[in-house]
Amino acid sequence: MAESPKSKRIHFDAPEGHMTIETVEMHTGGEPVRIIVRGYPEIKGSDILEKRRYAKENLDHIRKMLMLEPRGHDGMYGVLIVEKNLPEADMAVLFLHGEGYSTMCGHATISLGRYAVDYGVVPAISPETSLTIQCPCGPLKVNVEYSNGKTGAVSFESVPSYVVSTDQQVTVPSVGTVTYDLAYGGAYYAFVEARGIGLDLDKTPVKQCVESAGAITDELRKTLKLSHPHNPDLAFLYGTILIAGGGEEGEATQLCIFAERQVDRSPCGSGVTARVVLEYHKGTIKLGETKTFTNPKTGSKFTGTALREEEWSSHNAVVVKVEGKGHYMGESKFWLEEDDRIGTGFLF
Repeated sequence: MAESPKSKRIHFDAPEGHMTIETVEMHTGGEPVRIIVRGYPEIKGSDILEKRRYAKENLDHIRKMLMLEPRGHDGMYGVLIVEKNLPEADMAVLFLHGEGYSTMCGHATISLGRYAVDYGVVPAISPETSLTIQCPCGPLKVNVEYSNGKTGAVSFESVPSYVVSTDQQVTVPSVGTVTYDLAYGGAYYAFVEARGIGLDLDKTPVKQCVESAGAITDELRKTLKLSHPHNPDLAFLYGTILIAGGGEEGEATQLCIFAERQVDRSPCGSGVTARVVLEYHKGTIKLGETKTFTNPKTGSKFTGTALREEEWSSHNAVVVKVEGKGHYMGESKFWLEEDDRIGTGFLF
């Protein structure tokens, strides 16, 4: 049957000379993962942190175009595949979001595991395919379930992670006196008991949670002097995670507000890593023990397991396994027309 003029499919490419960005669209637990697979200009640098700096200093307009409206939104997250420089790595990536470039992202790593197998970055091996992904915080060992030609759940082993401090206090003008713990799971997070600042993660509106957590992050960034054992580019507070449950109280929930008040729709993979390290430090989780962590707003779940202790620089570190599953949503092509000023990116 012939197609009517109205239903006829039209193939339309960007005008000649325009940069075209091609992506694979995924999500992990509701948190988006826009994997940029081709079209990005060359990312220069001898190692991945140099590449991160180069992208930030020279190509940030492309991040804004892809992460912000009208192509993205205030919760958008992306992955840029770059050239690896570690011999043991199968691929290397930079992580992008609405404010900039993160050092670690667990939810994106989980989706990347499926992508790497399904798109032929590594050969599929049943029942489990292993690969190594080079991230700004370090290499991650990733395991992907593979059965009957299909990928499934994905787990990764964290970089060595550790507790910086516990039971610290800070006065936040809009919140009051806040007690917090500080831990590293590929990125630095402050952990705050939600009920301790008058919040109920199941009932309190997201906006109120975001404002409280954002205010805590703002205040801590003024006073905290963080250092990373290997590179100063990693020494910054990424966000505040509001928590409930855990310890001896059963299933744990957590809501991560990172960067400039961006809300993670998943339980946050690097945040789960850091929280498992905290619970291990406090004696509420043992090596080999697995706990489930839930985002209270979406209901999405990750599991976290304390695998082993490691001496890492001057820290008594722990390696954590985090597991979840990413899902595909489609593929996209993006470009920017010369007269499209609004299309360069904006947020309300």
